[in-house]
Amino acid sequence: MGRPNSVLILGGSGQAGAGAAAVLRRWHPELPLTIAGRDLDRAQRVADELGEATAATVDLRRGDLGLPTDGKYLAVVAALWDDRLRGLRYAQERGLPYLSISSGLVDIAPEIVASAQRPGGSPVLVASHFCAGIVVLATLYAAREFERIDTIRIGAVLDESDAGGPAGLADLERWATATSAGLIRRDGVFTWVAEPDARTAVPSTDGILVPGRSIAILDVPSLALATGAPNVRFDFAVGESARRRRGGPASLEVRIDVEGTGPGGQPRSLHRYLVHPQGQRPLTALGIALGVERLLGLRGEAVPPGIHTPEALLDVSYTAERLTETGAKLIDAPGNQ
Repeated sequence: MGRPNSVLILGGSGQAGAGAAAVLRRWHPELPLTIAGRDLDRAQRVADELGEATAATVDLRRGDLGLPTDGKYLAVVAALWDDRLRGLRYAQERGLPYLSISSGLVDIAPEIVASAQRPGGSPVLVASHFCAGIVVLATLYAAREFERIDTIRIGAVLDESDAGGPAGLADLERWATATSAGLIRRDGVFTWVAEPDARTAVPSTDGILVPGRSIAILDVPSLALATGAPNVRFDFAVGESARRRRGGPASLEVRIDVEGTGPGGQPRSLHRYLVHPQGQRPLTALGIALGVERLLGLRGEAVPPGIHTPEALLDVSYTAERLTETGAKLIDAPGNQ
C-alpha cells in the first residue's frame, strides 16, 4: 500500500521515475512517495534508497491500476508509456493532478480529449517534451532579453549510449514509427517536413557535425507560441557526444540558436549550448520534479484543472537555478553575441 497522501509515480523504478523521485526527496525530505512498477523487488529497492517511500506493483491494464482500494495519493506521475491512459483516468476519477512525459507530439490527442471531456477535473501537465520541458525552459531563459524573436533553432545531440532504459528506447521507436516527418514553424505556419528537407547535421560542442533530422516534438509549438517566433525548428541527432569522444562518459549537448532584436530594435543573435556531463537523465528527472512540485502547490499558486504545459506553469529563472544545481551549464557557442 502507498503511504497516505503520497505521490504515485508509475514507472518509478525506471530511469526517469527513479531520478525524479530522488530529486523530490532532496527538495522535500518529508514528501511521501510511492514507487510503482511491474517488478515489486525493483520498486522496493528504489523506495528503500529514498526513505519516506513505499513500493507497489502496478497493472496498467486495470482501471484501479491494481492498487489497494484504500490507497490515497496527492498526484499521479506517468513516467512511462501508458497506452490505455489508465493512470490519467485514475487521477481524474479522484481529482488528482497528473503529469505525463511519454506521449510525445504524435500521441497527445487522447490525453487532450480525455481532459477536455472533464474540464472541471484534474490539472494535467503534458510534459512529453525533450527532457520533460527543460530545453524549452532553458531556451526561454537564455532568450529572455530579446525584444522580438524571429527564429529559434534547437539542435540536440543524444549520445547513443544514453538513450535511456527499455521504456525510453520504446518511446523513441514508437515516435519514429508514427511519423518520419518533422514539424517546424516556417513563416508563422506549422509545417510538416519530409525527406530530404528533414535531414540536417547538428553541431556538437567540439565542432563535429552529427547527422540528424528535424523531428515532431512538443518543443516546437511550445517555443513558437510562447515567444511568437515565426520560425522554429528542433533537430535531433543520436551519436557520440563530445565528452565521450574525449574518453569520458556520455554527455548531453543541446545547441540553442535564437535570432531577433534586442532592446531598441537592434539585431541580436544568441548561440549557446545547454550541456550536462551526465547525459539526459538528470535533466528529465529535473523536469518531472519541477512539474510535480508545481502541481502540488509546493511552489507557486494552486494549479487549476485543465491542460497545462511546462512553460505555462514553471518560472524560467527558478528553473535555471535548479539546472545549475544539477551540474548543467549554459555555455557560449562560437558566434554568440
